[in-house]
Amino acid sequence: MIDATQIEQMSFAERIQTMELLWRAISSHPEEVSSPSWHGELLAERTAKIERGEAAFLTIDQVKERLQKRPA
Repeated sequence: MIDATQIEQMSFAERIQTMELLWRAISSHPEEVSSPSWHGELLAERTAKIERGEAAFLTIDQVKERLQKRPA
């Protein structure tokens, strides 16, 4: 088992590589990953909002513009 001290001693590149390996291992077994119940609730709320015609959508350019205006 790896501990926090070993992670702290890794270079940034090694940490990223380790994170990618972990993600690959986790995502290869999606049946073992469960979403919290609030995810389903939020999706249901958003779907209902779309069906009522109350949802607002942004273009990719609008999203980029918003992100550029955010303070760093």
